[in-house]
Amino acid sequence: MTVTALTLPAPASVDLVRTGRQRRVRRRRIAMAVMAVLIVVLFGAMLMLGRTIYPASDVIAVLTGDQVTGASFTVGTLRLPRALTAVLAGLAFGVAGATFQTLLRNPLASPDVIGISSGASAAAILSIVILHWGSTATMGLALAAGILTALIIYLAARAGDSTGGRLILIGIGVGAMLDAVVAFLLVRAAVYDLSVAARWMTGSLNGSRMADIPALAVAVIALVPIVLVLQRNLGALELGDASATALGVRVDRTRMVLVVAAVALVCVATATTGPIAFVAFLAGPIAARIVGPGVPVIAPAALTGACLVMAADLIGQFAFDMKFPVGVITGILGAPYLIYLLTRTARRGGSS
Repeated sequence: MTVTALTLPAPASVDLVRTGRQRRVRRRRIAMAVMAVLIVVLFGAMLMLGRTIYPASDVIAVLTGDQVTGASFTVGTLRLPRALTAVLAGLAFGVAGATFQTLLRNPLASPDVIGISSGASAAAILSIVILHWGSTATMGLALAAGILTALIIYLAARAGDSTGGRLILIGIGVGAMLDAVVAFLLVRAAVYDLSVAARWMTGSLNGSRMADIPALAVAVIALVPIVLVLQRNLGALELGDASATALGVRVDRTRMVLVVAAVALVCVATATTGPIAFVAFLAGPIAARIVGPGVPVIAPAALTGACLVMAADLIGQFAFDMKFPVGVITGILGAPYLIYLLTRTARRGGSS
């Protein structure tokens, strides 16, 4: 009987792997710290800038509860809800997009690309122009419709051997049908409701109210930590179901929890701000480029999403002669990247 000696890795190789891991972790921490500082800067800019520019001292005074003539209303009532909504919605879109893209191992697998946001949008438009429900009921209906849309897409995709590419294609088709439903509802809307719905459909922070923030804040505070806790399992799922099972991951339960959390985040955010285009789609890839490979991307994607929404809103408000909703700016940023991904995917498919 031949005995084969077990070859252990050389100490130099182990040190090299350890050094590389430490370098990646350090890069991720630095990148997240920079993005956190950028969020604070953008948040302050959203509070200070406008038709009237207030100094940081007045803004801080308003935030601490002091009464400042003019600033208390402008900053506290108008600008603060807008800034808070931008941060929370950006966090929600970023986490949801990165979760779906990692689960399906495809950068096209974003909620706003595969039709889930369209389901929430159709329900919200129905609530606004037909049922005339309030914001709370609209948010609940959008959440239920988003979950139902995700379930329909998932069940339809399971009919084939591979759920990844099928799910994306089926989701795009379902999204197109739901967009047609939205168009039909807009045709039937009254003039006043039409203007409200059209402004909402572009993805806008205009009209943000403090009353709408608690539901969005609860969703972010409750669901984002769940995704962060499961992100180790999410990385295992990215290797495939068989590998994840071998690593001890309960695949079906973990996937269900992650999908429900991501769908709830994107639906609540969509019901609050409208379908801000491509934030969920862009946040994950941008965050992955910033922090580098081999590290969890959920938290960086959340910060990236918040930065995208706030920066796009500031650009739309102050960079042009006329004001543009935030969804118009993010659409301009995201459309070329979507075209690039589709072109690259088609070339790979054609060469294979």
